[in-house]
Amino acid sequence: MSVKEDILILAIESSCDETAASVVKNGREVLSNIISSQIELHTLYGGVVPEIASRKHIEKINQVIGEALEKADVTLKDITAIAVTYGPGLVGALLVGVSAAKAISFASGKPLIGVHHIEGHISANYIENKDLEPPFVCLVVSGGHTHLVVVKDYGVYEILGYTRDDAAGEAFDKVARAIGLGYPGGPKIDKLSKEGNPEAISFPRAKVGGSGYDFSFSGLKSAVLNYLNSCEMKGLEINKADVAASFQKAVIDVLVEHSLQAVKEYGLKRFAIAGGVASNSSLRAAMKEECAKREIEFYYPAPVLCTDNAAMIGAAGYYEYIRGVRSGYDLNAVPNLRLGER
Repeated sequence: MSVKEDILILAIESSCDETAASVVKNGREVLSNIISSQIELHTLYGGVVPEIASRKHIEKINQVIGEALEKADVTLKDITAIAVTYGPGLVGALLVGVSAAKAISFASGKPLIGVHHIEGHISANYIENKDLEPPFVCLVVSGGHTHLVVVKDYGVYEILGYTRDDAAGEAFDKVARAIGLGYPGGPKIDKLSKEGNPEAISFPRAKVGGSGYDFSFSGLKSAVLNYLNSCEMKGLEINKADVAASFQKAVIDVLVEHSLQAVKEYGLKRFAIAGGVASNSSLRAAMKEECAKREIEFYYPAPVLCTDNAAMIGAAGYYEYIRGVRSGYDLNAVPNLRLGER
């Protein structure tokens, strides 16, 4: 379809522990991006408690949506369509957002568009980088996902590799907990690593047999735990900064190697990162350096667009809308939804 008028997407995201709503204009201009985070609450438990997350979403969802519309200075009459994350994620948390989106769609008569959470993360790059267009390779790294994807066109993806066990962000959280940093682990390890020596401890870089692009971080996590236990048993002092830096380097080395191998193999000159771990300063620096060496254009979103937010869902929803994608009122939460499925 031809796009003549401005398209305003009201987007809702509730896949984990952020209740978020946003109004996005024409896929790349964010008019509002409201995020109600539950991090402080879940820090008490050392990680996200699904039941608590769901209850908090119920408390916040209407308030967040109202605030998003108000800040964008629009009403529901001005909105073109409603986009919502329907998977993957925590099923109870997803259901809150999906239910709210269906209710608003039904009441307003506006089209409903179910959006894949990972597609949202990829689309965050369109907001930050107005000149970025497919095709490009994108690495999505977050607490629940590690995907290496060729973005062939808007909404058209080829998954090259994914994690066989722990996601990169999950490994960060577990190692952070083991060395006493607490939750969330990613930012705390990133900060502590700056004081440590990344070459101090030799941790493994896992390869998955038969797949050059799949990831595995469970063995690395176990190697760190074994190192900590061994030091304790021998009465050796543990340098937490060195452990954090060496672990982080092991993760980054694998992410960089796989990503640049894919860019080379597919003959593309554009590469992007997305997801919560994409805000890691050492990962960004390593990717920037290696891309510069190979004359590859490197794209990444601002940190606020790396963690879960609704603006990225609005960007993805826009491109789904102009492709003619519409969801029915039977749209349901799909906690294990794979990228490219509908």
